[in-house]
Amino acid sequence: MRKKQPKITVILLHFTQEKAVSKLFHIQLKMLLGLEFSRKTLLTDVLAVFGLFILALSLLKLTWKCCRGFRQYVLSSLCKANLQAYGQWAVVTGATSGIGKAYAIELARRGLDVVLIGRSVERLHKVAKEIKHRYGRKTHTIRVDFTEGGSIYPTIAHELHDMQIGILVNNVGIICNDHFAYFLETPDPGKKITEIINCNVLAGPQMTSLILPRMVLRGRGLIINISSEMGLRPHPLVALYSASKTFVIHFSQSLHAEYKSVGITVQCVTPFMVSTNMTNNLKVNLFVKSAPGFVYDALNTVGHSTFTSGCLSHALQSVAFSILVPDWLRMSTFFIRWLRKSGNIEGCRKDVPREEKQGKT
Repeated sequence: MRKKQPKITVILLHFTQEKAVSKLFHIQLKMLLGLEFSRKTLLTDVLAVFGLFILALSLLKLTWKCCRGFRQYVLSSLCKANLQAYGQWAVVTGATSGIGKAYAIELARRGLDVVLIGRSVERLHKVAKEIKHRYGRKTHTIRVDFTEGGSIYPTIAHELHDMQIGILVNNVGIICNDHFAYFLETPDPGKKITEIINCNVLAGPQMTSLILPRMVLRGRGLIINISSEMGLRPHPLVALYSASKTFVIHFSQSLHAEYKSVGITVQCVTPFMVSTNMTNNLKVNLFVKSAPGFVYDALNTVGHSTFTSGCLSHALQSVAFSILVPDWLRMSTFFIRWLRKSGNIEGCRKDVPREEKQGKT
């Protein structure tokens, strides 16, 4: 007959087993917690590395942009392109005042003969006389109104047919109103829409189609298309003008991609504030350039950039504007109403002479 174990022995045995199980449980729990902690640490490390990579990439991108800007707006003044190498003649549209006149005079100063195209015969002759007196260069004037559309281009083609044209400056342009306004507030909208398209959209491609073929045959040429900051992004209350200048940007970039392989350079210029008659001759300062000063800097960028703000101060303003007035704010009803109340648009114009306020160029 088997002897029964003492009761105290059974109790101690159960206690020992429970203690062993508890210890094993704690060991497994620590292992699980350690594994979870290890996973969290690994995830943190991966996110940290990814963050550092993005930061390094952003800094590299910023450094690259700064270097390009320094080369484009600072070093370019020390290493100017030889514009005479493109050809004997430069053609400038909207050449009677403002930026167009400044381009004509600066191109003459740099050794080119200039074809002046504009609406006012008197002003054309005045600019031609100034160029001949100051620089002794040849000039040729063509009187046309770009708002009339396609009917004017046979005349221009006839006038230019035997000239060796190396540079074309598509500068001509008009705006709808003297003030910020909703689309339907435009006086005589049907007529104004046609004039804007004829002048701001049609003129550039039409002039290019007349001159580009001979540039391609010679294997060299420069086309400068004047757009605007308002073409870089949508601008409510100047919708038609903004859209027309966006066309200029896309046309310029696409055309350059098509013909750069055959020696043709197409540059797009997007200015901010320039002191002209249209801007009531605003005082020239760090942000507002004179027309001659702006064009001098802009021509220096030829050979260094095919898409430019024209000068350093305008490039910095473009960056600041994109940060301080983001798309969501600029397109908001609140901002549009505030802008509408401010009314006057003259302080925001850059590239259209005062005589064009009535829709003529």
